[in-house]
Amino acid sequence: MFEKPVITAAIGGGVIGGGWIARFLLNGYDVQAFDLRPDSHRLVNEVIANAERALRRLTHAPLPARGNLRFVSSVAEAVSGADYIQESVPERLELKQQLLAEIEQFALSDALIGSSTSGFRPSQLAERMETSERMFVAHPFNPVYILPAVEIVPGPATSQKAVERARSFLTKLGMKPLVVDKEIDGHIADRLLEAVWREALWLVNDGIATTQQIDDVIRYGFGLRWAQMGLFETYRIAGGEAGMKHFLAQFAPALDWPWTKLTNVPEMRDELISRIADQSDAQSGDHSIRDLERIRDDNLVAIISALKFQLWGAGETLEAYENQLYRNAASYVESVTQVHGKPLALHSDTVRDDYVDYNGHMTESRYLHVFGEATDAFLRYIGMGPDYLATGRSMYTVETHIRHVREVKIGQPLRVETRLLGYDNKRARILHEMFGGPNDELLATGEHMLLHVDTIKSAASDMGASLHRALTAMWGRHASLDIPDYAGQPIRAIKMDGA
Repeated sequence: MFEKPVITAAIGGGVIGGGWIARFLLNGYDVQAFDLRPDSHRLVNEVIANAERALRRLTHAPLPARGNLRFVSSVAEAVSGADYIQESVPERLELKQQLLAEIEQFALSDALIGSSTSGFRPSQLAERMETSERMFVAHPFNPVYILPAVEIVPGPATSQKAVERARSFLTKLGMKPLVVDKEIDGHIADRLLEAVWREALWLVNDGIATTQQIDDVIRYGFGLRWAQMGLFETYRIAGGEAGMKHFLAQFAPALDWPWTKLTNVPEMRDELISRIADQSDAQSGDHSIRDLERIRDDNLVAIISALKFQLWGAGETLEAYENQLYRNAASYVESVTQVHGKPLALHSDTVRDDYVDYNGHMTESRYLHVFGEATDAFLRYIGMGPDYLATGRSMYTVETHIRHVREVKIGQPLRVETRLLGYDNKRARILHEMFGGPNDELLATGEHMLLHVDTIKSAASDMGASLHRALTAMWGRHASLDIPDYAGQPIRAIKMDGA
């Protein structure tokens, strides 16, 4: 798609613009950002800090080196040399039209131009542009750095090539691009959200429900269903074995009943605004906005991580993104180890806040966790990816020996070096060495015996030719490496008092 290193531009650094900046940076892309607000630097950096924290919790896959962020003083400077440009200024049509025309004037001729607009049609946005073939709506969801969905809405003049380039680039960011076939005010998501929002405002206005009750009925009820199955598939199940036809036959008549006020909205009088604001303040208690953002992020990470194990919805997108990160890391490691003949450097991490005990040190279980992640990276590196697993073959860890050498504290870096100690048709013996802390010292070692199995028969089996070739090639580079004297040694028998 792009033949040279990609430079991104962000016009606007608010909640949405800052989220885009964070997603670009944490995926290794340099960002040129423009925002006139005096506190934009602080706000963007706070968003980036939250984003990095969330992404580190969301995935243990090796992330690329963080891109460089440069704040500039003009739109022209921001878009200069940029390959992908995202506009995220306030939702005012005239402002967006003016900016998009200015972006077009100074951008590269083949630069992609996306707008974060929540409701304007791309044909409206492009009215002042001379050529709008490369402009489209790229409407994300807050927080942009976690939620994968992004609506791509092409205008009448948008080229199919620009849509496909945008889809490819956004997919590489770990997103789920949804191309909207026909432009419409509010696109898809915000039209649905506005229907719920209008009803919620009426319920508060009429004294039927509080903001707390409305949020609770969503988060304890249908919101959980929507998070993993959406609307139509949820109702398909509600129709029982007869499916959607039965559901519609049973409940469609209710649509004629005067339940809703979808075409109206209550007048936003001062009294109603105060009522909503007061109820919302009471609902949030002592939590600040930053507290709520972190709580939201942690909950979203937990939900998406759970969905990943089901390969469902947003979890499937996360799985594909992680596989891409592992492939990229493997390609880099291959180029390095072919030349230098060093142990593999497949996994790095940081001691996260959920890794530590009451002393602030990494717990014993997390040492095994990090070594487990390094083993997974090793297996992906030799070719045991989704395609191989789909054949009913895998490698299981059948023996582990861990040595704890030093403690490491929260926030300190970790990295793991892995070497092959030996292999045959059914087994591979590997050694991990974990380094880290402020002085990059040896923290722990983990030795593992991996057994190749037929997962259908639940029995040991010869590994596939591709895995065997990969191990043979690796052994050609690792056979000459020194084997530490502790490798293969059991725990020494120590005479204990009272024995």
